[in-house]
Amino acid sequence: MVEQTAALLAAYVSRNEVPPADLPQAIRQIHAALSALQNNAARVPVLDLPTSSAIAASIRHDRLVSFVDGKAYKSLKRHLASHGMTPGEYRRRYGLPSDYPMVSPGYAKVRSRIAREIQAGFKAA
Repeated sequence: MVEQTAALLAAYVSRNEVPPADLPQAIRQIHAALSALQNNAARVPVLDLPTSSAIAASIRHDRLVSFVDGKAYKSLKRHLASHGMTPGEYRRRYGLPSDYPMVSPGYAKVRSRIAREIQAGFKAA
């Protein structure tokens, strides 16, 4: 803890002008903040992994229910990015199978139909 406090203080002082008289208070504040973080980290609850029935129930025809916040989305990719997760991290964190969809089945069908109608991927002659 002392080494972390010293490293943070050194980094702060290297970029900010701090009067020598304020250094003891800065050390106390940094140490207190690190101690609080360490104490709170010990209280973080362990995530309960969803059951196979909960995983199956989270996949609806027109929506996917997120295990992060319990809300339903057509696509989870943007939602996961807003929480700093990739689809792979999301699957690992909640114990989901590697083929767990990131887009609802109904929405995927609609997007596929639209792509076929506009002939996506084909150049006009």
